[in-house]
Amino acid sequence: MATPLLQVSGLHAGYGRAEVLTGLNFGLEQGQVVTVIGPNGAGKSTTLASLMGILPARGRIVFDGQDLAEASLEERVMMGLALVPEKRELFGTMPVQDNLILGGYRPMKLRVPNWQREIERVYDLFPRLKERRTQLAGTLSGGERQMLAVGRALMSSPKLLMLDEPSLGLAPLIVREIFRIIERLREQGTSILLVEQNARAALEVADQGYVLETGSIVLEGPAAELARDARVIDTYLGASGKRDAARD
Repeated sequence: MATPLLQVSGLHAGYGRAEVLTGLNFGLEQGQVVTVIGPNGAGKSTTLASLMGILPARGRIVFDGQDLAEASLEERVMMGLALVPEKRELFGTMPVQDNLILGGYRPMKLRVPNWQREIERVYDLFPRLKERRTQLAGTLSGGERQMLAVGRALMSSPKLLMLDEPSLGLAPLIVREIFRIIERLREQGTSILLVEQNARAALEVADQGYVLETGSIVLEGPAAELARDARVIDTYLGASGKRDAARD
């Protein structure tokens, strides 16, 4: 059996004295898309911040065979972790292409030959970014900013791409486009940890799913099975989820 790309055991994290995560256990195989769904305040973003080293945490995180206990944020980036945060955090006064080039910090430091050619891969995934390459990032639409945030993360050639609520605040048409890109990345073999409130879209694109509630995983399994689980349907998918389940 292959060694998981990511293995998390007994993860605890919080803010000050308030503990948000109460001992999470989950994993991700190479090339998988794994989603964590759950309501606001469940601890989804806290989980990603803990994995990235932004937030102190207790427990064991093993990534690509290495224990991250003592690893700094920069060291985790250099190991191949990349996070697209909920707020995107672009350089608004810089053009699109300069934002992408800054995303190449890891391959540049590793002296990967011709690493800037990765920009063409990003432009292939997001043709709109190529059209806007000289435009200031701060003048882009919400959907375009999300595309740029994902594209910038891909410039690091990450071993694991972590997406925090990529559909948040976007129009339905743009949400569908973002999830089509996630599907395409999956087909290309990119390993993705996806945190989402849009449970339906997340479960449709993922291989494995976890349901997080008040800091604990309450359900887990293949994403297709979770999408048919009565509790998930009632809590996260609503009436249309019941109709879909009835048709199966």
